[in-house]
Amino acid sequence: MRIAVTGSIATDHLMTFPGRFADQLIPDQLAHVSLSFLADALEIRTGGVAANIAFGLGRLGLNPVLVGAAGIDFTDYDTRLRAAGVDTSTVRISGERHTARFVCTTDTDQNQIATFYPGAMSEARHIDLDAVRRSVGGLDLVLVGADDPQAMLRHTAAAHDLGLDMAADPSQQLARLGTEETKRLVHGARWLFTNEYEAALLQDRTGWSEREVQNRVGTWIITRGADGVTVLSGHTERVDVPAVPTERIADPTGVGDAFRAGFLAGLAWELPHRRAAELGCALAAVVLESVGTQEYKLVPGDLTARVDRTYGRAAAAELEPLLAGLA
Repeated sequence: MRIAVTGSIATDHLMTFPGRFADQLIPDQLAHVSLSFLADALEIRTGGVAANIAFGLGRLGLNPVLVGAAGIDFTDYDTRLRAAGVDTSTVRISGERHTARFVCTTDTDQNQIATFYPGAMSEARHIDLDAVRRSVGGLDLVLVGADDPQAMLRHTAAAHDLGLDMAADPSQQLARLGTEETKRLVHGARWLFTNEYEAALLQDRTGWSEREVQNRVGTWIITRGADGVTVLSGHTERVDVPAVPTERIADPTGVGDAFRAGFLAGLAWELPHRRAAELGCALAAVVLESVGTQEYKLVPGDLTARVDRTYGRAAAAELEPLLAGLA
């Protein structure tokens, strides 16, 4: 299965605050917030939701196609992604803008305050998905991730017009999308990814109930952090998959992207939804124990051991031959 991952390509500036944001907020002054948090660590990492998902798929041997816009500073990042097995041949390079920036501060409760500067991402609306498809020799599945909103709408329409399976992953862009835009992004998707908060926001934004969302998509995957993942298919099938326990929490950034990479790899390998979600949860746990979204080491034996401990020997045995030989 050839998977195209559309969405943001960014550089992450990740800081840690040795305290709790909640302790700094005064309830009756929230309309006039002016705060500065003194961070005690800074990590500059490569990121962006599409790049993170594509990186994970590349490390799992899927050779995904990254579809997005990057800046004049993309050369080193490009080299790194290609080395991980990502096809970056159709990435649009801006002639004047820098690659998008994600600046995020995390407190001791793992709460985050972040700012995103789109930069070159604003040019993603000019990418022609059909041209990408022809350039790479065909596509089977397109994930439409958080990106320039016009790009998201264009890619969604193109995927439907081309008869390609589409996975909708509006993510943080739900906060700025209107009702009709949100409906257009979700309706007809074969897979829909949200976290628990986004699931509620999606229903509020569209006015659809949970059942009405399910009526409009094939399978809805809802990530619930430490409570695992829920996979809803049709009107009757519900699969709840517990999270894979972690030895330590280093950085939550990119954990959802890692889950998506694992789940999509499971789909490509024609695994049932439960097994795909178990692989996604295992990869998410690896990323949770790493600082940065693409700094983790993928060791097949480690992944299968995590699956074995959490989901049992049969689940691990099903994954072992698929992961064998991965670097």
